[in-house]
Amino acid sequence: MTRIDAKFASLKEEGKKAFVSYIMAGDPDLETSLEVMKGLPAAGVDIIELGVPFTDPMADGPTIQLAGQRALDGGQTLQKTLDMAAEFRKTDDTTPIVLMGYYNPIYSRGVDRFLEDAKAAGIDGLIVVDLPPEEDVELCIPAQAAGINFIRLATPTTDDKRLPKVLQNTSGFVYYVSVTGITGSQAAQATEVGPEVARIKAKTDLPVIVGFGITTPEAAKTIAGVADGCVVGSAIVKEIAEGKPVAEVLDFVKGLAGGAHSA
Repeated sequence: MTRIDAKFASLKEEGKKAFVSYIMAGDPDLETSLEVMKGLPAAGVDIIELGVPFTDPMADGPTIQLAGQRALDGGQTLQKTLDMAAEFRKTDDTTPIVLMGYYNPIYSRGVDRFLEDAKAAGIDGLIVVDLPPEEDVELCIPAQAAGINFIRLATPTTDDKRLPKVLQNTSGFVYYVSVTGITGSQAAQATEVGPEVARIKAKTDLPVIVGFGITTPEAAKTIAGVADGCVVGSAIVKEIAEGKPVAEVLDFVKGLAGGAHSA
């Protein structure tokens, strides 16, 4: 059982929905992003998604793209991102960490070495947006063998024919992208999301977490109410981009978490 599996089991016992937050590693700098990361669990975050900056982030909207660029300009690397996770683990051994990014930095490092280092750093799951199920032998299957969950994205365009393929080697949870297009582009609507979540849950026992287009505590509550939880990324990254103090960023996160947990 991974930390992700354990977290969902404990949330289920408490009758609570999951709140997942995304931050970009190294944005606006390594020190600040680590400080934010360390404060997330106390702000109510159940699972942390840690973005790995990449030069060609095709699935990301302007907010996340700019965060990645700031991080890269500041010298952030895959190694420094793993170091961040390892530093976080010195004081928190229970909050799951999911690395989110693209395959190129992992491929460049070498899959075996990456998985060994990720496991040692305390990484629990991977979301690699540009590796389709047809490429599972590349990273997904080796990751699962190493005890790291491989989390797959399902979208509004994932039809019933495609869905079983998407789900076949997924573990940890399913990340349902509530809107078509890039991150931060439009608002998620529970009336549209609910039936899609039900369709996915009919095919898997995994929790279904909804992300994209959630910016307020009210939206977090509404979307978490029709799923097993929700993810907020762009709205949090925007707070960081505006140069707000870490305490203010964490207050904002706390509001979102409160919304999700009240669903």
